Amino acid sequence: MEIPESAVRLRIVLGESDRWEHQPSYEAIVCKARAAGLAGATVLRGPMGFGAGSHIHTAKILQLSADLPFVIEIVDAREKIEAFLPTVKAILRGGLITLEEVQVVHYQAGQDAKPA
Repeated sequence: MEIPESAVRLRIVLGESDRWEHQPSYEAIVCKARAAGLAGATVLRGPMGFGAGSHIHTAKILQLSADLPFVIEIVDAREKIEAFLPTVKAILRGGLITLEEVQVVHYQAGQDAKPA
């Protein structure tokens, strides 16, 4: 799979406890991205954050939150990302979606990667 040198990064910020059809929303989005043929997706777990509701979520032991922030990043051609946005919007109940122009410098599977 190839990504054009001039691409778009889709960044989705949501809560760990967000759910869609009996599964975590972040899992649903990643699985839908793969099914849509997007180049890849990465989920990052944040140790602390707050959003539109201004409630702080943290992994500190004395204030342990069950709803830490998660960030999903997907980089691909603008057309593919824009075609995928309605799927993301249908899954999200809250959160943040952003798009950024990016320059792809390198994109290649590692030596140990096995075909899907």
